[in-house]
Amino acid sequence: MGEDDGEFYVLSAVLLTPGQFPSVLGDDYPDACDTLGLEPWADGYGLLFGQDAAGARWTVVSDDAALVGCAIAAWDCGMPYDLTPPERTVVDSFPGWPLPLAVSAPGLPEPHDPAATDDDHPLLSPPDPEGWGPAQRRLGADEISKQWDQWRSQVPDSVNRNDDGRAPSEHVAKVLAEAREYTRTPPPAGRVRSAPAADGARLVRADGPGWSLAARTDDIALLLLDDQPREVLPIGRGPELPALLHALDRMARASG
Repeated sequence: MGEDDGEFYVLSAVLLTPGQFPSVLGDDYPDACDTLGLEPWADGYGLLFGQDAAGARWTVVSDDAALVGCAIAAWDCGMPYDLTPPERTVVDSFPGWPLPLAVSAPGLPEPHDPAATDDDHPLLSPPDPEGWGPAQRRLGADEISKQWDQWRSQVPDSVNRNDDGRAPSEHVAKVLAEAREYTRTPPPAGRVRSAPAADGARLVRADGPGWSLAARTDDIALLLLDDQPREVLPIGRGPELPALLHALDRMARASG
């Protein structure tokens, strides 16, 4: 947004930090920052999604991640919070939104993309839901993480037992090998993330070249691949998966 732009009405916000960032932007925190031309500094950023006075969509980047985090926490609790970052904290702005939003500012035209953009600030837009690629694959794994019980209920109990002695398939074996390597040679920040889950377990999210994994440390893992569109591949616990998931969780928490 230029100097002559008017008001900016914030509709939503997300964090862009080493431990929490929109997966649509990249496999890890440095990758996500590079997509927006930002330096991957440790304190991270906040991404504010809103509209200008004409109703156009804009994404504003603030370097006050703590302020944005407070607003998000308040909203999650159903509390009002007027998120208006001081001008000195605004790092940059981009036309469009990288994620779909089903809200709009009252009294403004329906959200729409700005009429013109420039080469330095390309239009941000959500991935095509009808397509399939790295962005859709990562968003799919994010959705599995958020709705774990729903997705888990679709997996046969026999997968959890994994007692038939079969070796994992060649795609799956390659992913597990790459994930094990993460525990020996830590990947870029955010490539593996961990969050609390029910019953004292942890929810692990990991990405790699062509794959995304979501898992609970007390359960199985669910895998998505670039070369198998929209197919969710369950990985039974077996003798090795529990130790791998706990190692990934420890590594993510130590680096976060």
